[in-house]
Amino acid sequence: MKFLVVGPGLIGKKHIELLSEHSKAQIEAIVSLHPDRHVALKEEHGVPIYGDIDEAISKHQFDAAIISSPNECHLEHGVACISAGIPCLIEKPLASNLLDARELTLRAEASGVLVSVGHHRTYSSYIPLAKKILDSDSFGKLVAVQGSALFYKPKAYFEAGSWRTKKGGGPILINLIHEIGIFRYLCGEVVKVYAHASNSVRQYEVEDTVVISFEFDTGCLGSFILSDCASSYKSWEMTSGENSMYPYFPKQSCYHFSGTNGCLDFPSMQFRFYKGTPSWTSDFGDSTPELKVEDPLKAQLEYFIECVESKKEAKVTCRSAYKNMLVIDAIQRSINEDKPVYL
Repeated sequence: MKFLVVGPGLIGKKHIELLSEHSKAQIEAIVSLHPDRHVALKEEHGVPIYGDIDEAISKHQFDAAIISSPNECHLEHGVACISAGIPCLIEKPLASNLLDARELTLRAEASGVLVSVGHHRTYSSYIPLAKKILDSDSFGKLVAVQGSALFYKPKAYFEAGSWRTKKGGGPILINLIHEIGIFRYLCGEVVKVYAHASNSVRQYEVEDTVVISFEFDTGCLGSFILSDCASSYKSWEMTSGENSMYPYFPKQSCYHFSGTNGCLDFPSMQFRFYKGTPSWTSDFGDSTPELKVEDPLKAQLEYFIECVESKKEAKVTCRSAYKNMLVIDAIQRSINEDKPVYL
């Protein structure tokens, strides 16, 4: 299967690595906004690097594409692939703004071309097990959830891509978008948010710290704290063990789900529940299910290739990714207007 890779940046290089290791995949060409910066990549993989996606499409026959260019380029690159009938995997977020995301969604749905969106945590080994526990009688009805994504991004991260300091490049769109996908799958659709943000530490155009309260259509209430300038291990990256580039704290969690009969620390998967009548004076039973952790990015690529081959629907469609962005947009509006926003 001949692949076009658009955007050989931080995540793009990971996609290139996974494609190189896959028996059914072949990198046919790469598109970069700055081809001259990727001479080593060109020599390593023996493929041409173009500065324009239309030129690449005109000179090659592609079976599929992975789009990991800067967020503001997703619409242009996504439309180019859709127009050429090339199935594509577009990195999250779907686009840098709601209008672009809506247009991509409508174009994808009208064309019938397979478009999958890279919310790779959907393919995490933890998610199905968490869903099973939250739906169980031992857990009861979901009442509340607490979540966090606290980590420190070094100066080099921003120097490697100055767009990360600008509107649309901050942790709300880059990192929180992952959490919204998890929230919607495990807790229900978001119906109200109230958020506050600060950029007082780095003083970039974008936020560096955010706190949010959520209300879900299931009746569950939630809170989340996000920061990319906080020295902490309370994040998915450091508590899941799915990515070896981050330190791993296997006994720690970044989510706590509370139900009427039990609670789940996630992703440590420590499940506590009442064996008899629930009471704050009673002790809990507990269980920590065994789980084999696999690389969700690898699982995502495998599923995408299956979709291309069998013509089945993407696990994360443009429509689902657009709904994630509707929540992100509501959070941004809540911050800007300093009031709750209903969806």
